[in-house]
Amino acid sequence: MFTGLVEEKGVVTAIEPLGDSVRLSVRGPVVTADATHGASISVNGCCLTVMALSSQEGDGDVFSADVMAESLDRTSLGGLEVGDEVNLERAMQAGARMGGHIVQGHVDGTGALVDRTPSEHWDVLRFSLPTELARYLVPKGSITVQGVSLTVVEVVDAPGGGAGPGAADDTAPGGGAGPGAADAWFSVSLIPTTLADTTLGTLAPGDAVNLEVDVLAKYVERLLAARLPKEQQS
Repeated sequence: MFTGLVEEKGVVTAIEPLGDSVRLSVRGPVVTADATHGASISVNGCCLTVMALSSQEGDGDVFSADVMAESLDRTSLGGLEVGDEVNLERAMQAGARMGGHIVQGHVDGTGALVDRTPSEHWDVLRFSLPTELARYLVPKGSITVQGVSLTVVEVVDAPGGGAGPGAADDTAPGGGAGPGAADAWFSVSLIPTTLADTTLGTLAPGDAVNLEVDVLAKYVERLLAARLPKEQQS
């Protein structure tokens, strides 16, 4: 379990093909400081298991994790290249302060940055997301983007949720693919610390991101569905 508070930006040092999987190696001095074989580390919001640890003199500590084809296909990890920066977080410790929210490291789907609007002190980022995930988002609620716990500013369901900025055409500001009138999207505001200390600060329109919705919303939905007549369950 994680909190969505990124501890450092790591760097991918190697990607070794293993048939139907890859072995991903990442340099991260902070997260490897007390890591052991079998430990869990969140990489861009994906919970990975440490398979090996190695120290590269003058280059920080490196951990390796095996990533299955399923994870490569369903998350943004499949698009990583050597040299890419990634958001890293160690599993939370019992009794520690939870500054973010409950994050499992189980990606629910991927979205893409639609556009970003800079201001003097923060940036507003708008992301597309799978329509089936939109119902779990509420304004001022929590969502995890690339492993970062964020507060939702606005969310538009689809279809029938209305058209947001960029919905009138197929291109959003900045040249990225914008959502059409039938697409779901949400927005977040990022403070300078988040922009500087996570990879969200360098995202460009069209870049894919891992999304994990608040697990509590999914449990509530499941419990309420069990109380409805069968004909009303969907």
